Amino acid sequence: MNRVLRTWLLGLLAAAVGLLSVERSQPHRVLDEAAPATAFSAARARSTLARLLGPERPHPLGSAADAAVRARILAQFAALGVPAHTYQAFTCNTWRGFGQIPCATVDDIIAEVIPGPGRAIVMMAHYDSVPAGPGASDDGSGVAAVLEAARALRAAGLGANAGAGGLHPVMALITDGEEAGLLGANAFLQNAALRARVGAVVNVEARGTNGPSLLFQTSPGDARLIDLYAAHVPAVASSSLYADIYRYLPNDTDLTLFIRDGFPAFNFAFVGNVRYYHSPLDLRRNLDAASLQMQGDNLLGVVCALSHTPYGALAGGDAIYLSVFNAVLLRLPAAWALPLAIIAFLALALAAWLARPGARVPGAGAVAGRKAALRAALIPPALVAAAVAAGFLLMLIARLSSGMPQPAYAHPVPLRIALALGAWTTTLLLVRAGNVPTAAAGAWLWMAGLGIVAAALLPGISPYFVFPALVAAILLLATSRARGGWEGIWGRMALLLSALSAVVIWIALAAGAETLRGLQLYPLLMIAGALALIGLVPLLAVRPMSAQGRNASAVVSGAAAVAAALVAGLLPPYSAASPQRLDLLYLESPDSGNAASWLAEPVWEGHGTGPLPTGLRQAGRFQRIQALAALLGGGTADSAAAGAARLPLPRAAVRADAVNHGVRDLTVQLHGSPDSDAMMLFIPASAALQTIELRGQHLTVPRGWHGATRLLCLSPDCRDATVTLELAGPLPALQFAEQRYGLPPFGAALRVARPASAMTSQGGDQVILVNALRLQ
Repeated sequence: MNRVLRTWLLGLLAAAVGLLSVERSQPHRVLDEAAPATAFSAARARSTLARLLGPERPHPLGSAADAAVRARILAQFAALGVPAHTYQAFTCNTWRGFGQIPCATVDDIIAEVIPGPGRAIVMMAHYDSVPAGPGASDDGSGVAAVLEAARALRAAGLGANAGAGGLHPVMALITDGEEAGLLGANAFLQNAALRARVGAVVNVEARGTNGPSLLFQTSPGDARLIDLYAAHVPAVASSSLYADIYRYLPNDTDLTLFIRDGFPAFNFAFVGNVRYYHSPLDLRRNLDAASLQMQGDNLLGVVCALSHTPYGALAGGDAIYLSVFNAVLLRLPAAWALPLAIIAFLALALAAWLARPGARVPGAGAVAGRKAALRAALIPPALVAAAVAAGFLLMLIARLSSGMPQPAYAHPVPLRIALALGAWTTTLLLVRAGNVPTAAAGAWLWMAGLGIVAAALLPGISPYFVFPALVAAILLLATSRARGGWEGIWGRMALLLSALSAVVIWIALAAGAETLRGLQLYPLLMIAGALALIGLVPLLAVRPMSAQGRNASAVVSGAAAVAAALVAGLLPPYSAASPQRLDLLYLESPDSGNAASWLAEPVWEGHGTGPLPTGLRQAGRFQRIQALAALLGGGTADSAAAGAARLPLPRAAVRADAVNHGVRDLTVQLHGSPDSDAMMLFIPASAALQTIELRGQHLTVPRGWHGATRLLCLSPDCRDATVTLELAGPLPALQFAEQRYGLPPFGAALRVARPASAMTSQGGDQVILVNALRLQ
């Protein structure tokens, strides 16, 4: 076979296997309404979700729409014959420290799915949405899944008698205020009697509208939990890396607080199509039925498994694991990761020594020279570095041709192709002729060596190195003395299977990483792609191309990559199906006298999404960038004059201002308008905050804290909040603000000027009315 054709066929095979691993990682199973009563049915859950959402309007904490959804949830539990009630409490959550403290009155729903004595298995989801979206997936899908799972459990005959058929009762906890700062979960755990009822928790969430339901977080010491999960669900989608990544993301769920308090726990979510997350497009029609089915299968499966497992049996060590094709969950005790990585490394070194030419042919001479060995050893790190550099160059081309920071947001396929071709081009350029044992040793000893480092420093990611290294160690050791060595038919087969094991694992990881932040994570995607291709290096060395063929192939591949990057940049960055995230704010502040401002924030999770659409910029006459006050969270926004102030500012009064032993006790009465949805209070670092008292919540600043504090009172009843502050420093003025969701009526022209290719996000459009109380 022509060597150029053979090389490209190997690349196409790797691409096909990688695409297969991505496709097989997607859910496909969907049960209709005729499914057995004891099974979870996505069709039944979708019907329930339609009843819960009603008109599909945003229902943030404390809103009338939130109360309406709550009433519909209670009605659904009543229809199932499940006793349910609400638990109302005011709470403040300092789980992220004192820089920003959310507080609110919340109304949780507690349902006795399987009554009985003892600590309960808690099925948990939240019913509030962000102000910008109706929350069909996040987390209406979770609520519907809990209701459908409750129906299935009772249909199995587990509900009427105290724990019949299981060791533990089952409770449903549908929290309020998760989006505002995990407030419903916090209120529940602050109640000692409710907290004492908890034995284990299964939470269902969403950060998108499709994709597999991932087990992305467990409580520490999860080996037994992972075994239960793998044995009791139809399809598995998990990795010990997910929990490690999740720790570093600016995200939390209600389960964060339960894990913090030591409860055994599972956290499930689907995260595909993140472009609709926390947006007006989080609608029921965009929710994938297969994702909902897998979510429900996971929930029902692990709850049934837990119901037959004593809580004491859940204790154990940590595991390392990853799923392959959603069919099998490879797992090992975490303590085995380092020894196995070392064993794989030594076995691969032995295989390379046995496979050297001198070992097969007596007197055939020494092994490859030092230069060849050094070159082989440098190819893997060089491939990773070159792939990242190629990704940077291709992304730069796309951005320059687009003029936008996210050029492939609406049309990611061309840029995906460009990045894949970029990784392939670097592989073609780096691979040189050489003996196969040396090339195989260079490739696989790096994989095993990185496994040793990962196992020692970050065990969660170690399976991605250790598992393919073990596959290669077994296959290459078995064929090291075969006829023809690794250049013979059996050796090449061993090299191919070893390479494909890395392709399956690393390409699936790259595809999963893209769902988190899209192609903006291109450095990580390129690293994963390069690691997937490392196993091909010895195969390409078996019958290497000539220098002329290699250079011509690299030119063709590189040119195709650049062309695809240019296409990605020339396509519209946003569309009606993939809109730009863009919130509009109306701001009044005493700092601007009697003038008001319009603010436009094209931001998604702290990252700019590009300049304002031309029509909106012209309609609002946005001409400058304005720095936002610390009270509003800082940052910048496009700003335009909005004429004279038209709305009354919130008021505040000091009811008590006493100084004792150098510490000032300041009691402030806030007064917002009847239209207020939330109130904000800013305490600068110079005030040396010591404590906060707010509606029975006593918050003490931890020793060592010296920063500013934003106190966010996020329910409508906060419009007349009384806050007592204990301060050790001066506070000449106190900034506070009233927040309203949505634009005022006189902002209709701007709302209309926002094109179909842009939408609100997260907190959505708002009115912010800032005032200050002068104290000295």
